Amino acid sequence: MTTTYAALLRGINVGGKKKLPMAELRQLMEGLGHEGVRTHLQSGQAVFATGRGDEASLADELAQAIEKHFGFAVDVIVRDHAYLRAVAEACPFPAADLEPKQLHVTYFSEPVDAQRFAEIDRETYLPEEFRLGERELYLYVPVGLGRSKLAEHLAKPRINKGVIATTRNWNTVLKLVELTAG
Repeated sequence: MTTTYAALLRGINVGGKKKLPMAELRQLMEGLGHEGVRTHLQSGQAVFATGRGDEASLADELAQAIEKHFGFAVDVIVRDHAYLRAVAEACPFPAADLEPKQLHVTYFSEPVDAQRFAEIDRETYLPEEFRLGERELYLYVPVGLGRSKLAEHLAKPRINKGVIATTRNWNTVLKLVELTAG
């Protein structure tokens, strides 16, 4: 049985130190035996289908192939369509009433518990808010991610210690659901 996945690459860009051209990424993934490989935007999203492996092994395989081919390490999270759809449907914020730049999802490589975020005084950051899922965090930032003090705090290494975390805006969250639908 073939499953469609999204690969979320953390910290790559089209220029600078971690330049990773999407055309080359598609070729690399096809070389790994994946089918229907497509990329979305230039910031590290790829969709593919495969009948082998699980999310963790596919992420590891792709991360190793990227490092071997491009010469630098990239953290990768792989999620299937069912998970991506469930994340979009479970959004605790009124997504339809917000601008997409105000709503983000941070995907984690593994489940995280609330204790990891216990030190954050949520009142300090209002009206910015976050809500925790199992392997994701929903972030509402009315001023946008780039100017958000809460997002800056959530990105600190002590908060994300031991997990890969990568954030996508709401438009990208919905587009990945659409692209992995088949």
